[in-house]
Amino acid sequence: MDRIKVLLVDDEPDLLLVIGKTIETWGYEVFTVASGKEAIEAVREKKADMIVLDYQMPEMDGLTALRQIREIDPQIPVVMFTAHQDGIPLKNIHELKISACVPKTSTEFMLKAALVSAQERIEKKTQ
Repeated sequence: MDRIKVLLVDDEPDLLLVIGKTIETWGYEVFTVASGKEAIEAVREKKADMIVLDYQMPEMDGLTALRQIREIDPQIPVVMFTAHQDGIPLKNIHELKISACVPKTSTEFMLKAALVSAQERIEKKTQ
């Protein structure tokens, strides 16, 4: 199987660079975009196997982007990445089939665990 492609979506360029490089060291291929609109387009073009999506972005927040992404691909695993103190409302997690919610302040281990879990689901579907 080819390397799993991760679409990393965040409006903070420094975070895209640092987290993107970190995810690459785990063996994933990483594509980065800086907005929800770009993420939707990348999903349309089938550039990713899974998504790490920022919850709070200008113009279009992560939940709004994810609603549109779900119209294109209802099954793509999505890890919501957030600095939001109150977390993501539970109803949105279930409704939008969010695979995991990872605080931006978390250790790299939490993000890696969420990606590995999503990867296992992808691999089960392709068997």
